[in-house]
Amino acid sequence: MAKTLPKTDVVVVGVGWGGGIIGAELGKQGLKVVGLERGKERGVKDYYVVHDELRYAIRYELMQDLSKETLTFRNVAKERALPMRQLGSFLLGEGLGGSGVHWNGHTFRFLPYDFEIKTETEKKYGKNKIRDLGLDIQDWGITYDELEPYYDTFEKVAGIGGEDNHFQGKRSNPYPNKPMKETPITGKFKKAAKDMGLHPFSMPSANMTEAYENPYGAKMAACQYCGYCERFGCEYGAKADPTVAVIPYARSTGNFELRTHSNVTEILHDGKKATGVRYVDVQTKEEFIQPAEIVVVTSYVMNNNRLLLQSKLGKPYDPKTGSGIIGKNYCYQILPGVTGFFDEQFNTFMGAGSLGMTVDDYNGDNFDHSDLNFIHGGSISLNQTGKRPIQTNYVPDGTPSWGKEFKEKSTHYFTRTLDLATEGASMPTRNNYMDLDPTYKDAFGNPLLRMTYDFTAQDRNLYSYTQKMMGNIMKEMGAKEVYARGVSEHYDIVPYQSTHNTGGVIMGAEPGTSAVNNYSQMWDAENVFVIGASSFPHNSGYNPTGTVGALAYRAAEGIIKYSKNGGMLA
Repeated sequence: MAKTLPKTDVVVVGVGWGGGIIGAELGKQGLKVVGLERGKERGVKDYYVVHDELRYAIRYELMQDLSKETLTFRNVAKERALPMRQLGSFLLGEGLGGSGVHWNGHTFRFLPYDFEIKTETEKKYGKNKIRDLGLDIQDWGITYDELEPYYDTFEKVAGIGGEDNHFQGKRSNPYPNKPMKETPITGKFKKAAKDMGLHPFSMPSANMTEAYENPYGAKMAACQYCGYCERFGCEYGAKADPTVAVIPYARSTGNFELRTHSNVTEILHDGKKATGVRYVDVQTKEEFIQPAEIVVVTSYVMNNNRLLLQSKLGKPYDPKTGSGIIGKNYCYQILPGVTGFFDEQFNTFMGAGSLGMTVDDYNGDNFDHSDLNFIHGGSISLNQTGKRPIQTNYVPDGTPSWGKEFKEKSTHYFTRTLDLATEGASMPTRNNYMDLDPTYKDAFGNPLLRMTYDFTAQDRNLYSYTQKMMGNIMKEMGAKEVYARGVSEHYDIVPYQSTHNTGGVIMGAEPGTSAVNNYSQMWDAENVFVIGASSFPHNSGYNPTGTVGALAYRAAEGIIKYSKNGGMLA
């Protein structure tokens, strides 16, 4: 039988970027907050001597244990969904800080076009453009200008370094940190792009370009360019992550209580408002009920959706009728890429997660789509993350996959290849969604989340277009051979592509087309706030973290208002 604990003002489900921000901001205002994290506690001290590619990058030390909880996957509804047994297409973080610990640190703002995508697309190209492509796009119920102050706050907290982008929305302040170093590699991309009439800029980075102290008093060291960012925690404390940038401050308020190894299985509610949550201590298997005035769900996209569906909170999406919301508009990203082989050598083994140059000339609606059979686009980047020997093994086409020639060419080209990649936008369609699996269950007997997703004609057309643009840039850079990454006929759960999953608890201006308002407050339960990329109605041509952070700060403001006055926020 579950033990009922004393009531708190706010309970937070998942303590990563979203949960850390909520804990810090609400704790500062005197609200009592309990943060429930199903993984273990961790921080910089746990990442000393972390340069172990096999342990962290290959065997996924920081990721979710799929033997205890996973999801099922299928391309279309007529197929039987099967469990994902190994991490592949995306890497779900587990433990304090969540995926914010093992990220690269790219911190873009979405384009103004993104937030009003339906209105702007219809205005420029007509309603038939959207209909003919079979897309379910919608405006977000908030504009870039309204969200800009919250972007600014998050960038100051995360110490983002960067420079102006020709296509960006207006900024109220410069970046709080300098851009990362320009290297011979990024400089080669920059020159080629400029020579082609494009507009390159230094990638916005959460890898500190110099020692930085954020508004919470968190001190972060300068990046060492060691090449161990993605899939690793930063042993130098030089990458903004929630365990460094926000959670220590939340705890210092005296109003934030962290409980690790606490897996929330249900949001308790009376049909109108939430009353608290039920959770299991994963070490002792004890079950608890934590009553609360306000419930804030800040876990990863998949878990946000699963928890709401499991709790029967909000109406599940039905692709047959198009009714319901929870699980709707699941989006991912497409990742076109090209590899260039050069005669000259580069120090490709050095780098940082966000050391790179980007062009936005083919992103959003920054180019004319009148005669194109897709909308949106993607950011094209050369990202010098630091190539590691196990996962980096490029050889020209036609090279044997083993033996003497393979070894010779692997060694030769290790420092003679460069990559370009596009983070391609993903548009929602009626048949890409999430629901609960009727067959498979987790270690606690609860149904797994089921993902139904496949590439669309929109995806393939966008992929082909940006692939061609990257090939042109790589040739301008002087590559003697250029190989393009092809798009598969169907999406598969492996290999790795990105961890940029979005949607399912989407944001909008009215309850008929969205699950939450622009304060991340649920229409169906006014004291429940759902924060994260799950609220994105579509996915843009960037990493989602900057927008997640901005929305978290707006939600914190809304929760504080709600705690005083109640009711739906305007």
